[in-house]
Amino acid sequence: MSKLEALIFDVDGTLADTERDGHRVAFNQAFEEYDLDWYWDEELYGKLLAVTGGKERMAYYLEKFNTAYPQNETTPELIRELHAAKTRHYTELLATGAIPLRPGVKRLITEARDKNMRLAVATTTTPANVTALLEHALAPGSTEWFEVIAAGDIVPAKKPAADIYTWALEKMNLPADACLAFEDSRNGILSSQGARLKTIITVNGYTEQDNFDGAAIVLDNMGEPDQGFKTLAGDNHGFSYVNLDMLEQIHSSA
Repeated sequence: MSKLEALIFDVDGTLADTERDGHRVAFNQAFEEYDLDWYWDEELYGKLLAVTGGKERMAYYLEKFNTAYPQNETTPELIRELHAAKTRHYTELLATGAIPLRPGVKRLITEARDKNMRLAVATTTTPANVTALLEHALAPGSTEWFEVIAAGDIVPAKKPAADIYTWALEKMNLPADACLAFEDSRNGILSSQGARLKTIITVNGYTEQDNFDGAAIVLDNMGEPDQGFKTLAGDNHGFSYVNLDMLEQIHSSA
């Protein structure tokens, strides 16, 4: 077993609850900007999260939920334009500080950085979205804390394919058993497990009923010293909040 050298984080739903109050809102703002009558409420958006990637999610919406919309050869270009508009609205929303990091995230990343643990991101969201979240919710300049940011269309096959994690591992020149992944969804853990990464899950409102078979541990959040996490599955090794000592225990356990 290699020693633990790096932590690799998913973004949406893992670092922050960005889906319901961030991406969903920004999609609706883009639809309104383009004078479309499309509207994604919270329930519908939960169903659309079965598909990863914003452009792919819109295509899925038209295929399964808005079949009356007349598609033609210009539809792919419309989706690309809507996605660009949505990204703009989303980054503007993040700039207001409206979407904070989830409990324990900033503390853990700061601790890892202070102890020279290598950090990376592996996500289907766009690089601009990652930068906006880190810079506004974590700290100015914090994008530079991450050795690799594997994001968006950098690989053709998005989660649940393992490609984004495989790409990140290759860029870091690390084996999977020297890393831990952090995810929040079924598609996410399928991706990380496909790259042979031991995975810590922190669920959110959209994913709490997902199947996380094979996860190292499933938690409601990473917890803080004064307000611990709830363990939903797995061994917390006697810890009440996620820190590097706990992660070393998880990494070294069978």
